[in-house]
Amino acid sequence: MKSRILIAGGYGVIGTNIARNIRKAYKNVEITLAGRNHENGKALAQELGNAKTIYLDMKNPKSIEMFDFGQYDLIIAALRDASDILSHAAIKHGIAHIGLSEVADQVVPLLFKGIQTSPKRPIAFLAHQDAGVITLLAQKAAEKFSQVYSIEIAGVYDDLDKLGPMNQSDFENSAGLTERALLLQDNKWIWIDPANHVRKVQIGDRVLDGYPVSLLDLPSLAGTTGATSIRWDYVQADSIGTLAGDKPSHDTYIDIEGILQSGEKAKHRVAVSDPKGQGHLVGMGVLTAVERIFGLDGQEPASGGLHLPETLVKPEALMSRLEQFGVKVSTKSIK
Repeated sequence: MKSRILIAGGYGVIGTNIARNIRKAYKNVEITLAGRNHENGKALAQELGNAKTIYLDMKNPKSIEMFDFGQYDLIIAALRDASDILSHAAIKHGIAHIGLSEVADQVVPLLFKGIQTSPKRPIAFLAHQDAGVITLLAQKAAEKFSQVYSIEIAGVYDDLDKLGPMNQSDFENSAGLTERALLLQDNKWIWIDPANHVRKVQIGDRVLDGYPVSLLDLPSLAGTTGATSIRWDYVQADSIGTLAGDKPSHDTYIDIEGILQSGEKAKHRVAVSDPKGQGHLVGMGVLTAVERIFGLDGQEPASGGLHLPETLVKPEALMSRLEQFGVKVSTKSIK
């Protein structure tokens, strides 16, 4: 199977990390970096090798109409695609797609489109935290429990960590991200006003405010773990890297409470820290999805249709990749 990848937004912060991670693992994959100012991506294309740039303006209908999507095997949308232009193009041309920007209340139109058309190649919803990395690690950690009462996740966002325009605008204008939030509480899905549901998050000797967000991680984890209460909060604070006087890291804390397989009540915290920042960790999530879509991991390529991180990537494969790329994952018991 050919592996020709189009990364829309390919020379932004997120797209650059995706491209570099793919190239670090696979030298023969053909990579095309697309954007409105494709000249800006030429230095990255030269660095990557076996790569090129191409003009694509998502706000220009004529640019979309004239673009030859059929020459690619996979589209990665490393930018906001509010109208699902790229995913619809992928379905139309029978090629795979990875989307990174949808929150929980934005996926329904594409979900219906996917059910109606039965895509020939994988259409992957990876708009979870860090392209599914956190969901898969939480899923793996929950296997130690026979019953999961609650999962509480806190993602720490460091102002010094460059996210790129796709993500940075969310945190510069938090109302766009948090005007309402979805969470699972006592087996009931509820929409809440985040300002009235701030969670105090203990990280080391700091107590920080966490604001709930509607990420796809919540329904994914509800399905894979059976937890009765789930919420995901973002916290703005200095990261582990910044506090140590180094480059800002990207840190996430997964708290799982329930009954262990041994029968004991327990609460575990999984700490995930990428010393290279959030863009790099998103790139890790995308890399493991790309491996499954093309079968680069030695397995059969993923089947067509709609996919989530948990239907596409095995947690063990992800954890192996994280270790190889220097991402730190640790688990401890907490009160």
